[in-house]
Order: sequence, then structure tokens, then C-alpha cells
Amino acid sequence: MPSPKVIISGGGTGGHIFPAIAIANAIKKRHPNTEVLFVGAKGRMEMEQVPKAGYRIEGLWISGIQRNLSFKNLLFPIKVISSLWKAYSILKKFKPNVVVGTGGYASGPMLKIASMNGIPTVVQEQNSYAGITNKLLGKTVDKVCVAYEDMERFFPAEKVVLTGNPVRKEVVSIEGKREKAFEFFGLDPSIKTVLVVGGSLGAKAVNDSLIPHIPEFDENQIQLIWQTGKVSFQEVAEAVSHSHSKGIKVHQFIAQMDLAYAAADLVVSRAGAIAVSEICLTGKACVLVPLPTAAEDHQTKNAIALAQHDAAIIVRNSDAPHMLFQKLLDLIHNEEELSKLQNNIRPLGMENSDDKIADVVIKLMDI
Repeated sequence: MPSPKVIISGGGTGGHIFPAIAIANAIKKRHPNTEVLFVGAKGRMEMEQVPKAGYRIEGLWISGIQRNLSFKNLLFPIKVISSLWKAYSILKKFKPNVVVGTGGYASGPMLKIASMNGIPTVVQEQNSYAGITNKLLGKTVDKVCVAYEDMERFFPAEKVVLTGNPVRKEVVSIEGKREKAFEFFGLDPSIKTVLVVGGSLGAKAVNDSLIPHIPEFDENQIQLIWQTGKVSFQEVAEAVSHSHSKGIKVHQFIAQMDLAYAAADLVVSRAGAIAVSEICLTGKACVLVPLPTAAEDHQTKNAIALAQHDAAIIVRNSDAPHMLFQKLLDLIHNEEELSKLQNNIRPLGMENSDDKIADVVIKLMDI
């Protein structure tokens, strides 16, 4: 019997790439002989990250529409046509049993062509509010794996499977790692610790809101693990260096996120779907600063989905410069409020989502 074949398409940010890799790993764990091919967008981070994870990837010439008037928008229709042809060529050559889309520019053309050619297809919708592309794809794909309840308002009910968002298991496995975490970051376990993380690309607005308050962290007995992203690493590192603070550890990127979560009493984060899923699964109190320019404002809707359960505090991006530091200062020494947020967020985490999605994919493979 020939080996089953799966195409997984998605990327652009870590929030689309790492779940895709988690799904691939879960499928391979169950059926080691499965051939997996990734399809991403040329020039995006998946073209580097996927091979690092040990998988082959093909790139489509595709990107999003620029929000401002731009010459690049004139190329958009050409890129779409080019990507559809390339997607068709990949399908004919690879002959997959199933095609899975996790979001990102490449996902749309790949799933559209697969559906048109009668190949079983799965969309993974990560957010509490479905994006335009996935809503359109939802009409033709076979199954839609979702992370939130009530997603039938966007997709045909018979196609919806509640799975949660796949996260890297090593990132959310934090039990028994607290001592090791403080040793790794060179911090004091007896002092309250805040983790600031802005997604795989960083969050400039969050960074800029905290830079003026750098001296106040020491003054208020607060330690800080600060993942800045590329966007303002140099600026933050220099500001912290000038302050001579011993309790602020600045990182452009944290590979050992399990240790960062293990050390944190409070997390300050954007509200991307995967970041929210990780925070839920680690049971951390959090302040969410949604990115207002995210498509369909989905980050705000993700944050609201938690806040409705008293499981997160929301600070709007525009309010961050004058509210963010004060909010985390009010929270970090308020044991009652921290406990309430932790207790309310834990039940919202869905475990083993990668295996649940793998179940859906394998069923469609018909092997």
C-alpha cells in the first residue's frame, strides 16, 4: 500500500507555522510512513522554520493586500493567479490524500484548488472570529477545526469540530520547572516576575509603553522577562543597560518559552490565537494588549472571549502608553486578583489539540 500523503499549508507568523508543525508531528506519530509536504509563502518565516523542523516546503508567490495605497496592490491579482497555478502544479505532482490549511497567505490558494479537484480538505480556524478567507473556504472544505464554541455562526454546523489550537507541547509543559526557570534567567524566585511577550515578530507598542517605566520595576520589587522581538530589541536592551537594573532580562527571542512561563506570575501579551492558547494551558494570569490592525480585529475578539470569563485583563493598544504599566503594577501584588484570573483561565485551555486535529485528518485519509 502506498504511503499516505498530506499537504499542510499556512504561515506568515509563528502563530500559523508552529501549529502546522504540531499537526504534522501528530500525524507522523500515528502513521510514521506519512509523507508531509508544507506549502508556504515565498519570503515568509515558514520557508526557514519548516525545514528546521525536518519537513520539506514549497513556496507560493503570494502576499496580502496592503492597507495603504501601494504599488504592490497592483501585483496582487497576478500573485493570486500565479499561486493558483503553482498550487495546481503541486497537487498534480504530489497527489495528496488530504490538504490542511492553518491560515496565512498560502493557505487560501492551496485549499481552493484542492477543493476544486475533489481532494479532502481541512481548515484550522484559530480565532474566536473567523477570517474572510476561512469563511469562504468553509463553504467548500470537508471539515473545519475550531478553537472556540459557537463557531457555527461562521461555518456549516456539520463541518465544525471543536479541537482547540495546537501548541508546542514542550512550551506548555511547565510543571516542576519553576526552580530551573529562575536559575536559567538569573532571577530571584522570591520576587514577583512579569513575562512580556509580543508574538514571534515583537510588539512595538507594548515595548514603547514600558520603556519609560524601566527604573520603576526595581523600585516596586518586580522582575521582568522581556521578549522584545526584532522590532525594538536594541532600544530596549540599551535602555535597560543604562538603568543598571539586575531584575530585567531582555531577549530578542526566547527559545525556552516553557521556562519563561514557569517563572511568570503575570503575562503581558498580544492576543494572537496561539499566544492565548498557550496562556490558557499554562494557567497564567494575563494582561492582553490586542493588535488593532489584525485582520477582522480578531485579536480583540480573542481577548474579549477570555475577559467574558473574568480570565484576562484587556488594555487597548491606544491606552497602553498611559495604562499598561499601572495595570500590571496594580495586579502583580494583588494575590486575590491573580488567583482569580489563574483559576478562571485554566478551564479554557484545550489539551492535545494536535492529536484531535490529526484524528480529523486521518479519518479523511481513509487509511
